[in-house]
Amino acid sequence: MLVSLAFLFVGCKGVDNGESINAVGSSAMQPLVEAAGEQYSGKNIGKFINVQGGGSGTGLSQVQSGAVEIGNSDLFAEEKDGIDSKVLVDHRVAVVGLTPIVNKEVGIKDISMDNLKKIFTGKVTNWKEVGGKDQEIVLINRAAGSGSRYTFEQWVLKGDKAKNSQEQESTGMVRQIVSTTPGAISYVAFSYVTKDVATLTIDGVAPTEENVMSNKWVIWSYEHMYTKGEPKGLTKEFLKYMESDEVQHDIVPQLGYIPVSKMKVERDVKGNVISN
Repeated sequence: MLVSLAFLFVGCKGVDNGESINAVGSSAMQPLVEAAGEQYSGKNIGKFINVQGGGSGTGLSQVQSGAVEIGNSDLFAEEKDGIDSKVLVDHRVAVVGLTPIVNKEVGIKDISMDNLKKIFTGKVTNWKEVGGKDQEIVLINRAAGSGSRYTFEQWVLKGDKAKNSQEQESTGMVRQIVSTTPGAISYVAFSYVTKDVATLTIDGVAPTEENVMSNKWVIWSYEHMYTKGEPKGLTKEFLKYMESDEVQHDIVPQLGYIPVSKMKVERDVKGNVISN
């Protein structure tokens, strides 16, 4: 039985020798690339796709330095300081929606965008202020460099600074902490939502794929797989596989992502919306 490897070769130059490549970065994107990599390896004996998280910033910096073949990112390369987007080639493979998640006992199901912003900027500190229980709000944020954090702050905080709070590198750990901590709130990709936590509607709009496709739900981003220059060898083969019907029609929707082809709108690097 083939086992998918998941090693991060930091500081070593990755070699695309036709046998294995390394894809590193966004944890929101990790389940998709892992699943596609495992399926690809199962169909192509002796070829391995090694997948690791670490955040979008890590993915972009590692692929730029040549340490890995693919940098997975929720961000456009142009949005990350210290990254020269001119040397990178963007491959958009999916769209991911992000949703606020809360401990199931906070006592609310809907929140306004304004109040959500006030919670993450520290202006609201108790759930009773937004219609919930008399309970202190516990903020769980993503670490600096996280593409999910950048996307959430871009569309919810809109330029304001988040309150200092506990930060987590791992999306899975964020979900675990929120599920077990009274009063906790954070945000995760749709693909990480489980019955252990509750999601919130925002101004009556639910975090659904249909609402992302029409941009009624604005907290979403593209899932990018960046290469340094045009891909070659196994890297090129795997990226072609990521665009195949097998991945786009099966794996992408099964794991809670959205095929780019199903979006009714397009967004540019500055966040401007273009109707398709």
